[in-house]
Amino acid sequence: MRGKIERDESDHSKLIIIKDFSGGLLRLLCFLIVFVIGIVIGLISSSHVDVDRYFTSQPYNVNPNPKHPYANPNSFYSDSITKSTSAAYDQNCSTIGVVSCVREDCLSMESFRSPKNLSHRMSDEELLWRASLVPENVKYPFDRMPKIAFMFLVRRELPFLPLWERFFKNQDVRKYSIYVHTSPDFELDVSNSSVFYKRQIPSQAVTWGTVSLVDAERRLLGNALLDFSNERFVLLSESCIPVYNFLMVYKYLVNSIYSFIDSYDDPSRYGRGRYNRHMKPDIRLRDWRKGSQWFEMNRQLAIKVISDSKYYNLFKTYCTEDCYPDEHYMPTFVHMFYGSLNADRTVTYVDWSQRAPHPATFGENDITESFMRSLRNNGTSCLYNKGTTPICYLFARKFKPNALKPLLELAPKVFEY
Repeated sequence: MRGKIERDESDHSKLIIIKDFSGGLLRLLCFLIVFVIGIVIGLISSSHVDVDRYFTSQPYNVNPNPKHPYANPNSFYSDSITKSTSAAYDQNCSTIGVVSCVREDCLSMESFRSPKNLSHRMSDEELLWRASLVPENVKYPFDRMPKIAFMFLVRRELPFLPLWERFFKNQDVRKYSIYVHTSPDFELDVSNSSVFYKRQIPSQAVTWGTVSLVDAERRLLGNALLDFSNERFVLLSESCIPVYNFLMVYKYLVNSIYSFIDSYDDPSRYGRGRYNRHMKPDIRLRDWRKGSQWFEMNRQLAIKVISDSKYYNLFKTYCTEDCYPDEHYMPTFVHMFYGSLNADRTVTYVDWSQRAPHPATFGENDITESFMRSLRNNGTSCLYNKGTTPICYLFARKFKPNALKPLLELAPKVFEY
């Protein structure tokens, strides 16, 4: 009897536990149903709000209200896109805003082959990588006229701007392009009618006698290479002037089968004496070359120069403290690998007869007709293609700012521009 009572009590306890569990499960199930219903209601409400917001923000509403802020068909671009992307578009595509960029198609062939705006936010690494891209198809999908890229590496001002303006006046704009690298805190102030208007590239600080000069040269080449019509690249300073007219310069450079990088072996302490033995075995003493910084090169060689990282890094690491990498990097690199493409001379006249750290400078009292004509032809001849030519120099430096007036007076008669 006692065993039966215990079994009854045990069964009763199990029944209570089952009821409690069933009740808890039912309450949990009810909670989940209510929770899910709440989520569904919330999603439905949210979708109605989003749909309403979507249709009221479209540029082409079915029943536009003239007073509504979105009634203007262009408001979608100006209000929704401009705030987040106009800066990027302005930097990389068009100078007049995102609406123009959308209409003009920033990825069109025209924008790709010749960027309209020189401003961009690329790092040097990104710039040189992009500039090194070479199309496998050698046939251009557009009517390509070879251009000369005039690359000005200057401190701040361009004191001979009026002379250069006269040089470019009335010339075919399809035959040249201009790039200016100056102090990053300086803005070139010229009128919008000037050929130098908005031709300043993103620049960085440059210190004389350091690898930063090579960086600036490669930066100029990188920016100029973005224009696929640029075929020749000439480096100039603020103290440079052209000693021939544009047509002569264009014909001389575009028809040349060689580039013009000054490169020679100087056995003195100013040449081989600057060599660092830690550059071995990649650069040996017999490979070491010196030359004027002011080069001119064709597109093929320009791409090779900006694509190099191995030898550039060797110069950056070991060509320091009175080594002057701007006088040795390109002369050495080109001599080692592309000597057959180079005339081993410069087309920019510089007077180093004083044997000083800087070349001779010419002021207003030095500017005479006989002196300027001697720069054009002094009786010597130079290698040009497979023969020789009496025209050795197309440009000259270093001229002081006060030489501008007499140069402008002589230009029509002597320089023919």
